[in-house]
Amino acid sequence: MAIQSMTGFGKGEASGNDWVITAEIKSVNHRFKDLRFKMSSLFAPIEIDLKNKLSEIFKRGSFDIYINYKKAEGRTKFDDIDEEKVKYFLGKISKMVKEQGLDLSISPSEFLRQDFYKDLDDTSEESFELAKTAFENALVSLRESRLSEGEKMLKVINSHKEQFEKHYSVIVGLADSFQENVEERLKKRFQDFSEELNVDEPRFLQEVVYYLEKMDVHEEINRIAAHLEKFESILVSGGEIGRQLDFLIQELNRETNTIGSKSSLKEISDNVVQMKVQLEKIREQGLNLE
Repeated sequence: MAIQSMTGFGKGEASGNDWVITAEIKSVNHRFKDLRFKMSSLFAPIEIDLKNKLSEIFKRGSFDIYINYKKAEGRTKFDDIDEEKVKYFLGKISKMVKEQGLDLSISPSEFLRQDFYKDLDDTSEESFELAKTAFENALVSLRESRLSEGEKMLKVINSHKEQFEKHYSVIVGLADSFQENVEERLKKRFQDFSEELNVDEPRFLQEVVYYLEKMDVHEEINRIAAHLEKFESILVSGGEIGRQLDFLIQELNRETNTIGSKSSLKEISDNVVQMKVQLEKIREQGLNLE
């Protein structure tokens, strides 16, 4: 399943005999799902339908939805004059004029007033269907945009993951020699000061073992290896991976920090810093994945 970014833009259009309706959808990252419609109250009756359509395709993100309409090409104000309203007006006014014995003189431009235009509600069914079609086209466009952005982000995440693994491999290679060096230094110190301080050797060696156990990073190394396997499987499986990656980055950060706190070796500390840098870059990218 492909990976989607939460950032994208989609546009759709549908036209009928009277109207051309355009739908635009902008989306950015959000912890959950937030929809904001910016459209004429004319389309309020179909807002729930539009929400449901969007929810079927997208699970997370903040969406700004714009729906606009205009007259179809080739149509003029004269096409929007309601003949029934004109007939009703003429009938009423003619009767009143006749009763009063007045002369009736009406200019055709009088019927260009808003009072004689067709009500939008008269074409609501057509406009609703056009709005739904335009919205569905915008959803298709938005999904393509989010998939394209997600593909780019996946490449960036993999690049940072490779850098993380590179520094992690250095630490794996130093883990055993690091402990051996510490043990060797401690024993040398014991030889230098044992006679002067009258230190009990068995007790000292017991403390060395305890100290080395506290400094052992093999457990953290193994957990990082397991997390990296999970990381790879999440990227391969695709779908809604944003929250999964966020949790996994927290776990990798925890293990990486523990290695850093246990080690006094500069080379290990330097690589821990670089690992944390790569994890932060992955986290920044992951925040924008669905």
